[in-house]
Amino acid sequence: MSHFTKEFTKFFEELKQNNNREWFTANKKRYEKHVKRPFEAFVSELIVKMQEYDPQCTIQPKDAIFRIYRDIRFSKDKTPYKTNVSAVIGRGGRKEKTLVGMYVELSADHIRIYGGVYMPDKEQLYSIRQEILYNQKEFERLISDKTFVKYFGEVRGDKNIRLPPQFAEIQDEQPLIANKQFYYYSEIDPKLITDDGLIEALFTRFEAGADLRNFLLAPLID
Repeated sequence: MSHFTKEFTKFFEELKQNNNREWFTANKKRYEKHVKRPFEAFVSELIVKMQEYDPQCTIQPKDAIFRIYRDIRFSKDKTPYKTNVSAVIGRGGRKEKTLVGMYVELSADHIRIYGGVYMPDKEQLYSIRQEILYNQKEFERLISDKTFVKYFGEVRGDKNIRLPPQFAEIQDEQPLIANKQFYYYSEIDPKLITDDGLIEALFTRFEAGADLRNFLLAPLID
């Protein structure tokens, strides 16, 4: 049974047209009934499922879920609310920017799942690049894997213009060595929001990226 009804999508469709505090306050009970509480239950189920892959993922939904309120302090867009819900399902929850399991985002018009390493620090980035340098063939095999490419296409991320010499030597052969981030994502038909197969669809994709994820995280885990 799905955690969500059509009211989930309807709420966000209307929020897009009325992204202001007055409308949100007037519709807060709708938000809590059709978005907030169902998403908390959904995330709880995702956490339990993730524990099959990582027993150290012992967080609670409140640790995983991002607030719907936007930080508008440094943004030109002053609309106060996000038009999606999102969570990081992994041992550190939303505060962990590196050792993540999956990042999930649901809105009226998309479902996205992200994986990989998003914000490594300087030492972590160096370690990942070393892993790629020492295991170029294995890295190439993983990013070219048919199942990975089917669901995620490619590894993404911002790049450094200049690299230490040992990494620059293989940049022409493996351009991803220049990445500062190593993440990938997949889009899922938003119609699945109200389908009881949504969690299965998410973990099918999680498994498709699992070998690459393990490769990237191996040098970061003691």
